[in-house]
Amino acid sequence: MLWSLTKILMFMVALTAITFGASFLMEAQGGVTIEYGGIELNLKPLQATLLMFFLLICVWFLLKLMGLLIAVAHFINGDETALSRYFDRNRERRGFEALSAGLMALASGDGREAMVGARKAGRLLNRPNLTNLVIAQAAVASGDKKTATATYKILLQDPKTRFVGIHGLLKQKLQEEDFETALNLATRAFALKPKHLETQDALLKLQAGQKDWAGVRKTLNAKLKHGSLPRDVHRRRDGVFALSQARELHAAGQLDAAHVKAVEANKLTPGLVPAAILTLKGYLEKDKPKLAAKTLRAAWSIEPHP
Repeated sequence: MLWSLTKILMFMVALTAITFGASFLMEAQGGVTIEYGGIELNLKPLQATLLMFFLLICVWFLLKLMGLLIAVAHFINGDETALSRYFDRNRERRGFEALSAGLMALASGDGREAMVGARKAGRLLNRPNLTNLVIAQAAVASGDKKTATATYKILLQDPKTRFVGIHGLLKQKLQEEDFETALNLATRAFALKPKHLETQDALLKLQAGQKDWAGVRKTLNAKLKHGSLPRDVHRRRDGVFALSQARELHAAGQLDAAHVKAVEANKLTPGLVPAAILTLKGYLEKDKPKLAAKTLRAAWSIEPHP
């Protein structure tokens, strides 16, 4: 919308400038006299200006014609691709102009205008990866979910744009609250680009929503490995999720496995009282009073955190 308004304003300014210039030339005194071969031609300022524009158009047309004639000459001399290269260059130039207009419209938030430019560029350019990406973004900006989904699926077919396609579909599924499909897409995106911060966070949130504590801890380790999570924060969060694993296993009757995870959580976050309690309970169930007492003393010695 903003891009369309800008173009309208630019047109109005140009039209005003032309009108003002024409009025000035019509009222201006003097003129131009051309003499050639005994012929004298007197032109007023406005007529001289129009003649100049006409000559510029003629020069531009002659240059284009010369380019075509040169391509024809090369073709006649045996260069079979001369004519196709000539027309391809013109088509590519127009394609990039349309793509540029589409990107400008997209940057200004005019999704419909961006879609027009991107589709025109798609017809002129043999670069589907680039034009499909702009079409998808323009469709999202204009609220055309159907076109966006279809275009993202096309991007999935090329390894170079597969991550972009998955990431686009992931954002759509999150908006639609289709968390099961979103989790599958986030897992695929994470496999392609484990360093991508937004994908890490989306996968982490979806795994936590599905209570996939083992998956959550694996993603946390990836965030630590790739430098997107400080070590102390990772340790605390890992302890919390280890405790969640322990509770789930304990509720399922897997007491030994639950105890292992509780001990792990207690080591990772000594100040986490529920982890200490679950660890203590496990030692008592295993009839290990010394370890239980040690766990109790350790928990008692920890100063409460604000």
